[in-house]
Amino acid sequence: MKQYDVVIAGGAMAGATLALALSRMSSGALSVAVVEPFETDHQSHPGFDSRSIALSYGTIEVLKQFKLWSDIQPVATAIEHIHVSDRSHAGMTDIRTNDLSVSALGYVVELADIGRIYAEQLQKADNVTFYCPDSVAEINQQLDTTQIKLSSGHELQAKLLVAADGAVSTCCQQIGLELNEHDFEQVAVIANIVSSEPHAGRAFERFTQHGPVALLPMSENRLSLVWCLPPESAQTVMEMDDGAFLHQLQEEFGWRLGKLEKVGSRASYPLLLRYREQNIAHRFAIVGNAAQTLHPIAGQGFNLGIRDVASLAEEIMVHSNDIGSYASLMSYKKRRQGDRKATIELTSSLVHLFSNDWLATRIGRNLGLFAMDNLPAFKAPLLRRTLGIVER
Repeated sequence: MKQYDVVIAGGAMAGATLALALSRMSSGALSVAVVEPFETDHQSHPGFDSRSIALSYGTIEVLKQFKLWSDIQPVATAIEHIHVSDRSHAGMTDIRTNDLSVSALGYVVELADIGRIYAEQLQKADNVTFYCPDSVAEINQQLDTTQIKLSSGHELQAKLLVAADGAVSTCCQQIGLELNEHDFEQVAVIANIVSSEPHAGRAFERFTQHGPVALLPMSENRLSLVWCLPPESAQTVMEMDDGAFLHQLQEEFGWRLGKLEKVGSRASYPLLLRYREQNIAHRFAIVGNAAQTLHPIAGQGFNLGIRDVASLAEEIMVHSNDIGSYASLMSYKKRRQGDRKATIELTSSLVHLFSNDWLATRIGRNLGLFAMDNLPAFKAPLLRRTLGIVER
């Protein structure tokens, strides 16, 4: 049975970030194992697929702390301006870098690029062992350790097991941590778009009667589309040819980027809120999508997960003499309670507020957008949470 300080189930964004953070914060002193079911070729890996994600200002600061940002920055596109609007109505607001005196509000990166960079960095980390393809088959919690049997037959022993194995976490199922679900009755259609006008670092969130349309700036003047629709509408647009798809998207989004000229391959996935009230158990902690999976509105999910990772890594280092102890895990739980609750409530309320065309909610959201654009005291708290500048 091989001994480790920390075993991480899941080697995608949350798990790999945690492994690299622990490696660098401990200067290689901690022994870490990562158990990952999928080969990291970044073509078929579901955690490093064709999607893009927006890294908030706060997430960039965390990645700098872990000495990871310098490798990611060359493949990242800066968000310098965010425009939020309500289709066919007056409400709109703009967020610019000078609102916070920062050089960028965030950055957009392609998951495939992150996967490649992380794989290279993990190979260089002598204190990190990668079990791949492999998965956690059995968990046996002891007083001072956790024993983990892998599907391959390998047996590991760790002071702490961390579940970073996605929304439907098999580790959490084995431990017995309850999963709560809420179906937003929407489907996200994702694709890369090219418009006739340069994006110039602008990101757009457009609220329609069906749901939000987000376009994020990418390299080579591409835009990453997340189009939230009712399931039947999503099925219809997924079956359209490129011309019809672009025409329908143009109708919903408008002409702020000129004509939408090209669309790449499309994918779709249902939108659900999944979260676990308990994010710890005996010598066990959860981070990222295993703890909570959010609606993509306002781009909060991944950034909330990175704050999980950062807080857990810091608690592990503070309690490095007894990793996985009750004291360290309770401290992690308390640190994450407020941020998790506030962010889950924010995204869920935004979905319900901006995904219908009822008169009362239409008036309310337009008044809200007006207030954000004209009342700094109203705008500042929401802006700080959106940018990930929050206590953790």
